[in-house]
Formats: sequence, C-alpha cells, structure tokens
Amino acid sequence: MTFRASFLYALRLFFSHPSTEKNSHGGRSLLGAVLCIGISLVPLVAVLVISSGMIDGITGRIIGLSSQDLQVRVNSYSSDVDSYEKMLEIKERLSGIDGVTGVYPEMQGMALASANGIRTGATVRGVSPDIFTRNSSFASLFKICDGNVDLSDGRCAVLGEKIAETLGVRGGDKISLIAVNKIGERFVPKMSQFTVTAIVSSGYQELDALWVFIPLETAFTSLSPKSSQFIFGLTTPDPFASSLGAIKKAVHRNILGFDGEEPLDKSRVYSWNELNAAEFENFSSTKILLLLIMLLIVLVASVNISSALVMIVMERRKEIAILKSVGASSSGITTSFLAVGFGAGVGGVLLGIPLGLLVGVNINGLVSFTEKLVNICAKVVYLIGNGNAADFEAVRLLDPAYYLQNIPVTVPFGELLLIVIGTLLLSLLVSAIPAIKGGKEKPLDTLRKM
Repeated sequence: MTFRASFLYALRLFFSHPSTEKNSHGGRSLLGAVLCIGISLVPLVAVLVISSGMIDGITGRIIGLSSQDLQVRVNSYSSDVDSYEKMLEIKERLSGIDGVTGVYPEMQGMALASANGIRTGATVRGVSPDIFTRNSSFASLFKICDGNVDLSDGRCAVLGEKIAETLGVRGGDKISLIAVNKIGERFVPKMSQFTVTAIVSSGYQELDALWVFIPLETAFTSLSPKSSQFIFGLTTPDPFASSLGAIKKAVHRNILGFDGEEPLDKSRVYSWNELNAAEFENFSSTKILLLLIMLLIVLVASVNISSALVMIVMERRKEIAILKSVGASSSGITTSFLAVGFGAGVGGVLLGIPLGLLVGVNINGLVSFTEKLVNICAKVVYLIGNGNAADFEAVRLLDPAYYLQNIPVTVPFGELLLIVIGTLLLSLLVSAIPAIKGGKEKPLDTLRKM
C-alpha cells in the first residue's frame, strides 16, 4: 500500500459522511475532537499573547522609567557627588563612553509629602529639568493627567497620579516635602514647599505610586544627602542586545579610572536585569505556570482524538478487512489512521489559533466591555439592596495597583509556532495506539463474522 493510497484513505475517513447512524458516530466524535482541540487552544493562545504583552509593558516601564539600561550608583558619602556641579561633571564624563546614548543624573530619597492636611510617604526623585522631553522613555511612557510638565523652576514638582490622588492635589496646588537631615547626633526635619506643575501616570501604579519629581539642583537643599541615593542612569541603543555586557565593561573601566580619568570613589555599575532580577523571575515563573495550566487543558482535549479513532477503527473493521484482503499492508492502514489524527490536530489549530489571537489582540476592549457589564449588574443589585446607589464603588477587573491600565498587545510568533508544532505532535502521539490497533486488524476473523 503506497503512501498516496494511505493518504487517500485517510481523506475518505476524515471527510466521508456515512448514511447510517452507527457509522456516523465515529465521524461525529472526530468532529468533536477537532472542536475540543480548537477550543482548548483559545485560552492558551490568549494567555500567551496577554501575558507576553503585560510582561513586555511592565518590563519596558521598569527599565525606561526606573533603572535605565545601565545604572552607576555612587555612595552618598563619596566626595564626588557632594554638589550639583560635580554630578554634572560625572554626567559629561560618562556621556563620552562608546555605546552610551544618554546619561541622566538623579538624587533619590524618601520624604513625607503633605497637602490639605493629608500626609503620605513619597519617593522623591531629583532629576534633570529636561528629562521628560530628552529621555525617550519618559516622553513616551508617561501620560500627563493634569497640568504641564515643567521642572525649570526650582520650586516646582511633578507628581505620580496615585500620590496626587492620595493628597488631593491638582496642577497648581502646593505641597510640602519633609525630609530628615542628620546634624551631628541629631535628626532635624527639613521642610520644603513646591508647586505641582503636572500629574503623570506610567500606566503601572505599583511603579509610580509614590514618585515625586523635583529639579536635581533643588534636591541637594531639600533632601538629606547622606541618606539619599546618587544614581546615573545610562541608556544604550538596545537594552536587550548582547552588546550591553561590553558597554557595561567599558563603563566599569571608566569609573575605576582605567581610561585616564580619576576613579569614582565608592561607585558600582549595574545592568537593568541585575537590579530587577527578582521581579523578572517572578514574571517568568507566573507566565510559565499559566501556560502549563492551559497546556493541561489541551492535553485533556487531545485524548478525544484517541477515543474518536478507536471508535472509527471499530466502525471500519469491515473496510479494513477488505483492504487487507486485496493487498493493503498493516503499515499503510496505520499510516492512514495516523494521518486522520494529524488532520484532527490541524483542524483544531486552524480553529483555535485565530480565535485565540482574536481574543488576545482585543483584550483591552473585552475587559472594558465586561467591566461595564459587571458594574451595571452590580449597581442594579446594590440599588435593590440599599435603595440608593450613591455609595456604590465600581468593580475593577484589572486593579491598576497591580496591573497595567492598558495592556500592550504583543504576538510572540516564536512561542506561537512552538504551540502549533507541539499540538500537532501531540495529535500524532495520541493517535498512535488506535492507529496501530487498526493496522493489526485480522481480515479473516472480521470476514468470518460478516
């Protein structure tokens, strides 16, 4: 029996519609198996697209708005960073290193923010006044919620959306920052007042919930230098490129004084993945766990192919006996049933992959629609139970405190290809036992019973 003959018989098994109810049972089971594979692939592909987009979006914000591609940290007790002018000198020095496309000096410390009788902790970031326009990540990832971003005045501040909401302030309002300065053995509070020029949001509240941006020069008088961090964020052409390691080595040589410069006292250079290793490991493990659960669903669904083939073999015993009696080989029959199982996997892939991509690509709209529907129903129930919906709090399906407010869509074609290949191989694997059983049918025993 040639491969062509096996393939033609497989097509007949897959697409034939026998008239009797008994013979049609296996065909219906095979169609059900195709639907099960397709439906099980929808959540797998959707989870892959959504988790990849979520992780890429969060990673981009952590790198671009917090750690930068590389980060040089100088100890607060170092004399190299005891003034604004010295930090600018280090900035110019680091800007000359090959592969470094931008240097952003920063003085970061903790303070108590106060406004309207409300107080809350704040992470104060003293940055260059032009960082919101010169740094591409700041310019593209921050959304201006209120006011205009302007740090040109020494007494202006830009607040994160969450801390502004907590303090109840808007653009043009005043806030006070209270830091602690150590003088000798005493801790003396230091209060500074700022005007809020803008309120911004990165779309990831867990990252920017406590951020208050002030001019770098003002930070030296508003924060305690000895309890602050002195950071130089360095950008490169591509933070994910293999060349990042070479650029890091060049920066390391520079701060050690190997390039003819004076060594920077008590300084170290870190890459973005070193600074955020715990977060990225958490993201990766969560994604793998979700995909594993979805894969188990596909595995269970694929068992339907095996059961459908068992039923088809039982229904087609007469056909198999006749084919073998006229010269068809056992391997040819086995190949036909393997092709049927493989075809069921192909059908499931053609059904499930597009539907999964459709769900993943439109996830923001689906979440928004579902959220509105849930809130309408919840509000009606609340109104019936309380008689007044004034105190009703809207339900958030994706709490912005933990998730991105808008999920960027990323289609990982490489991982998608692995899912397709894995599904097809799984279809062949579960088809093996019934296919081999079909090939081993003994025509004499079957023909005697006819």
